[in-house]
Amino acid sequence: MGKVAVKICGLQSVEVLKSMINLPVDYVGFVFARSKRQISGLQAAGLLPILQQWTKGAPPQSVGVFVNPSIRELRDVLLRAPLDVLQLHGTESPEFCREVKANFGLKVFKALSVKKDGSVHGELSLERYDGLLDGLLLDTYDPEYGGGSGVAFDWAAAAPYQNWAKQQGIPLIAAGGLHSGNVQEMIRTLGPDGVDVSSGVETNGVKDIAKVAAFVERVKEI
Repeated sequence: MGKVAVKICGLQSVEVLKSMINLPVDYVGFVFARSKRQISGLQAAGLLPILQQWTKGAPPQSVGVFVNPSIRELRDVLLRAPLDVLQLHGTESPEFCREVKANFGLKVFKALSVKKDGSVHGELSLERYDGLLDGLLLDTYDPEYGGGSGVAFDWAAAAPYQNWAKQQGIPLIAAGGLHSGNVQEMIRTLGPDGVDVSSGVETNGVKDIAKVAAFVERVKEI
């Protein structure tokens, strides 16, 4: 299979981001939703310039993670931090996704929170999103935050979502409970276009550059 894209999510520190500039990372995620990794638009504005210092290939694309935001909330963040991608991680409707694209002209990734039985939280019908998304992200459902639980979902249950993403011609990105020890197994099982990690590259809640490097290496050597 081709090279799988890597997204490191939940960045908050200038120092940690600078320590990653020699790694082949494709996306860097900044969380604006309620979370222990939440940052403000002003904080993101201080982090984004570091992406231009990347030494491995093109600079990573910046991804803003939101949960059921308003258009005004998105605008307030984007006025301070010119992001590349907006990742909607709640139960945002197709109509809202269309409105976001019309207002901001940015890529929109829709995250689905997959429950243990393979169903999706919010009973979202993928067909209603035809032609509206630039990426589909699968995460494990967490009743408190919606996602970001650090727990893996049933990879085998993801086949219908993978098929839909292929039909749409958009990347499928897998998240949830990934770390350097299991990411290769997940890639071989599901065959996603990208993988997304946050807590799996942390030590005591802080990004650990050794774990980030190990994770990226495991993904890129497949």
